[in-house]
Amino acid sequence: IVSNDPSFMPPSHSESLTDPSVLDTEKDLYIRITPDKENKLLSIRDTGVGMTKADLVNNLGTIAKSGTKGFMEAVSSGADISMIGQFGVGFYSAYLVAERVQVISKHNDDEQYIWESAAGGTFTITPETLGEPLGRGTETRRHQGG
Repeated sequence: IVSNDPSFMPPSHSESLTDPSVLDTEKDLYIRITPDKENKLLSIRDTGVGMTKADLVNNLGTIAKSGTKGFMEAVSSGADISMIGQFGVGFYSAYLVAERVQVISKHNDDEQYIWESAAGGTFTITPETLGEPLGRGTETRRHQGG
C-alpha cells in the first residue's frame, strides 16, 4: 500500500532539475506516514507532483485501469489471493484494510481536490477547501473499519 502513494514524487524531483520553480510551493520532498489509532486512520502524505482533477478521475476512478477488475475475476475463478501483485492492483489494495479512502491532492496546475470512495464502485471528487492546503502533493487517508 505504501509503495503506491509516493508514485507521483519522482516526477517532481526530475522536473525540478530542469525547472526549479516546480518546487516553489514546497521545497522539501518527503513522505510522511501518520497513524491515528484513536480515530482508526492512517494518513500518508507526500510532496510529489500531485494530481489534477483529471488525473484523479483517470488514475483512481477507473477500476479497469487499476488491474483490480482482472484480479477480482481471477480470484472468483479460483486463483490464489497471493497473486495480488501480478495484476497491478496497487492503489485498490488499500481497501483490504480500509472501509473508506480519501485522496487529497494538489498539482501546481490545478486546485486542491478530494477524491473519496468506499469501494462500492462509485467515487466523488470535490474541491477541497476546508482542510489544510497541501501546497503540492498528495495525502491518502485510510479510514479503518470497526
